[in-house]
Amino acid sequence: MPVLGIIAAQNYPRTITVDYLVVAGGGAGGSGGFSGGGGGAGGLRCTVTASGGTPGTIETALTLSPSTNYTVTIGAGGAANAFQGSNGTNSVFSTITSTAGGGGGTSNAAGSSGGSGGGGGGSKTATISGGTGTTTQGFAGGVGKGPGSEEASGGGGGAGEIGEGGSSTGTYHGGDGGDGIQTAITGSLIYYGGGGGGGTANGSVEGDGGLGGGGRGGSDDGDPDGVAGTPNTGGGGGGARSGAQYGSNGGSGVVILRYPDSKTITIGAGLTGSESAASGGYKRATITAGTGNVSWA
Repeated sequence: MPVLGIIAAQNYPRTITVDYLVVAGGGAGGSGGFSGGGGGAGGLRCTVTASGGTPGTIETALTLSPSTNYTVTIGAGGAANAFQGSNGTNSVFSTITSTAGGGGGTSNAAGSSGGSGGGGGGSKTATISGGTGTTTQGFAGGVGKGPGSEEASGGGGGAGEIGEGGSSTGTYHGGDGGDGIQTAITGSLIYYGGGGGGGTANGSVEGDGGLGGGGRGGSDDGDPDGVAGTPNTGGGGGGARSGAQYGSNGGSGVVILRYPDSKTITIGAGLTGSESAASGGYKRATITAGTGNVSWA
């Protein structure tokens, strides 16, 4: 009996501590009737460095069991269209959900709320608000300025800061997207969750995308529809230039998992991802697309 007891104890499943970065899909930029607001970044939750938004919480790692399936979903970026920019979609790991970024506003329309909020669209008559962000995931979008400043749309909110408001002082200037957050979960400091820049009018200055994959706003000397958010960063898409039919797409999200190097992950059917070599006592799995399960042995 004592021998059997020892064998049973040795075979009993031990738990695994898993750190995570979960970034949702970014919102699309708004269309450019009067100029489109930048898309908000996808919500960002992390256990290694601060999560997005206020109060900048560092979340608690998950305690998981070997040989058990845990769901992962990678959120898509929002799709551009001829109206309000579409929100992205949520990303999920186990019990953790990050909220999709809000789409940028179109003419006379506020940015949509989300993980980070979309920037307000242009208007001839009013100041147009940005969408709100989600506490501990991202910040609000910037305002579109008015009256008489129809070319000054707001930048999308980022995981690390609010989107900049459009400016009508001197040359119209679309608001810059809010910067994302740096995290070293992969072993290197990398930004994720930048907001999209606001679009502008002919001859005006477009908003820059925020650090972490935010796309630049539309302009005369670049793409009139703006630049798409970078895939697998959750970056917001740039808003469209005045008169352009579409904004730009948001960037897709990502899930990155860090765990002891004594363990090996299985990335199941339906997911696209890879496991790194051991480094510093850890392995990392980076999952870039799909929906499915992961498990450890």
